[in-house]
Amino acid sequence: MKLCLVLILKLILCSSTGTKPKLTLNEYFDFTNYPSLSLSPNGQHLLIQSKFPSWNSNSYENSLWFYNIETKKKQLITRALSESLKPQWSPSGNWIAFLLDHNSIPSSDKYSKVNEYIYLYSVISNEWLPIDIGKETPLALTWSNDDFSLYFVTFASMSPKEDANLQKVEWKDVIQYRLSKSNEGSSIHRIDIETNNQTSSTKRYLIKNVPFLITELLFVPFEEKLVLMSFSTVFAKMDVIEIYSLNLKNVSTLSRLTSNDLWERELRLSNDNRHVLFLAFGRESSQGKLNSIQQRLYSLDLTNGLVERLATDFDGNIAGYMTKPDGGVYILGQLGTETQIYTQQSPTHKLIYHQGWNGTYERISLSSQRNGPIAFIYSSFERPKEVYLMDNIDQIQSAQVLTSENKLFTQRDLPKVKAYQWKNNEDQRTIEGILHYPPGKFQSKNLPLIVLIHGGPGPASANSFTADWYTWAPLAASEGWLVLEPNYRGSFGYGDQFHNEVFLQPLSRPGRDILLGVDQLVNDGIADPNRLAIGGYSYGGFLTNWLITQTRRFNAALSGAGAVEYVSAWGTVDISTFIPSLFGGYPWEVPQNYLNESPIYHLSQVRTPTHIITGENDVQVDSSQSFILERGLHYLGIPVQLLVFPNEGHELNKNPWHGKMKVREELKWLHKYGNGSSTIMKD
Repeated sequence: MKLCLVLILKLILCSSTGTKPKLTLNEYFDFTNYPSLSLSPNGQHLLIQSKFPSWNSNSYENSLWFYNIETKKKQLITRALSESLKPQWSPSGNWIAFLLDHNSIPSSDKYSKVNEYIYLYSVISNEWLPIDIGKETPLALTWSNDDFSLYFVTFASMSPKEDANLQKVEWKDVIQYRLSKSNEGSSIHRIDIETNNQTSSTKRYLIKNVPFLITELLFVPFEEKLVLMSFSTVFAKMDVIEIYSLNLKNVSTLSRLTSNDLWERELRLSNDNRHVLFLAFGRESSQGKLNSIQQRLYSLDLTNGLVERLATDFDGNIAGYMTKPDGGVYILGQLGTETQIYTQQSPTHKLIYHQGWNGTYERISLSSQRNGPIAFIYSSFERPKEVYLMDNIDQIQSAQVLTSENKLFTQRDLPKVKAYQWKNNEDQRTIEGILHYPPGKFQSKNLPLIVLIHGGPGPASANSFTADWYTWAPLAASEGWLVLEPNYRGSFGYGDQFHNEVFLQPLSRPGRDILLGVDQLVNDGIADPNRLAIGGYSYGGFLTNWLITQTRRFNAALSGAGAVEYVSAWGTVDISTFIPSLFGGYPWEVPQNYLNESPIYHLSQVRTPTHIITGENDVQVDSSQSFILERGLHYLGIPVQLLVFPNEGHELNKNPWHGKMKVREELKWLHKYGNGSSTIMKD
């Protein structure tokens, strides 16, 4: 009762003074994200996927909404949508194909939880058609050129059945690691759908088994082909991710269409059905040398196999795209901290910039109709992420907002934010970061500073608003901290050369970028030199672990999923090409690079109290790295705490309580040590 009265008095006070209340921890984590959205082919309806924490069930609620553009009404299809595949419209727009998360389906549901289903939702009748596909979960899905058949992929072992049975007898439960992985494959199936006035029925056919996993699938009406994206859980070389085509008239013909060191993704067909467009990042050969590149957009000509790059005159990062009905393409291009909308009619045409709001545009979606509506997701420092709709590209700044799930954030006193630049005096490189000021203290001086370092190293901190455990600068600022998010060397959005400069000096060079930014904030009188803290997750954790060995100026450190010893990190990471590309070779080829840049060999220099978190099942940065750091600091007498989140991988996306507790405990650590009152020896 007393708490309710306090809250009411606070609201009355804020209302009478015209001020907004500050964000709280609980409010910050009640944020809705939008993992996907898709306009129907006829442009009459919009599918919106939303993801929201379900605190009582220790999970996330993934919902699929059906929005009628004419009536402006939103209808719920399901609250148990699977995240493994995006919902897909049929060619006519009369059906929607999707999967359900079995763990979210009530036990009273009439469909078996033992088998997997592809669900078809009828836009006309609002009825569901469940298609039983057996026990294997679909890896990819695509419609044919009509509503009467679709293709899907499941996991398949490439071992002959007799060999598999012999393995079970001889080896029992022993895993032959690389051998078992080499037998990974996929089965491609077709489902034919027969409908009449009363009932619908389906028939299933096996099309082909292929000796690799498939993560994306496209049907190409031109010459009746399937275009596939390959993958493998054994990531020894980048050539495990390539694009193939399968001739459906002669399924023995499987053709490889790409051969490179790039990570391709987001396959889409051009309007003429003769080109496959895709995003790719990684390493590209130039003048006989492999250089790392930001994400780019390419077009593959299915008639002659030629691959052509689009947006060659754009120096930033291509964050997303969508093909246009007239043959052109919409491009979401990131320059610095801004991601804006561009168009290009063909690879030979220049890129056209369309003036929008400052901030970040995501997941643009179109119908197949010319001059049809355009949907997108938008956010900025001041405006939380929501879904928008506009009639045409010239109406970006007057687009209509369709959702209001994150309205609460607009009713809070959010931190004021600005870009901040400094130079690395060793090579005169300009480095940019984002400064979040505590509410009511914009442009104030002598503020306590927390440096929050993004992961990647590619994905940069941006002018956007997503409230979660990874991007929590607004919450830290609301707790009284000046927050610097540095876009250090290696970040996307500042040109390929800037991105390339992280390699061979993967910690020391970006580390210097960050420390020089702190120096300038102190020299400008903005940051209090006696109240400094640092933290980051993933690559941000890598850099946090490195920087506490290089300086004793930080009173507190927050290390999330960070490595400390890169030989063992290479041996346990799932993508085994990542660390050698950073260090310039394998451990036996450039041992000095690994020795020089591994924090474990400099750990005796650390005096900073360090809070560490890791996911129990993290395969991107093995949890052993966090245990090594904790043990080392404990032996050195440095205050340290390690939190291990059960059943979580690198993304911490299983239980929303884990992300919330991560930030809650990190804030407590900052409160305890970050203000400089601790008695830890600094020299």
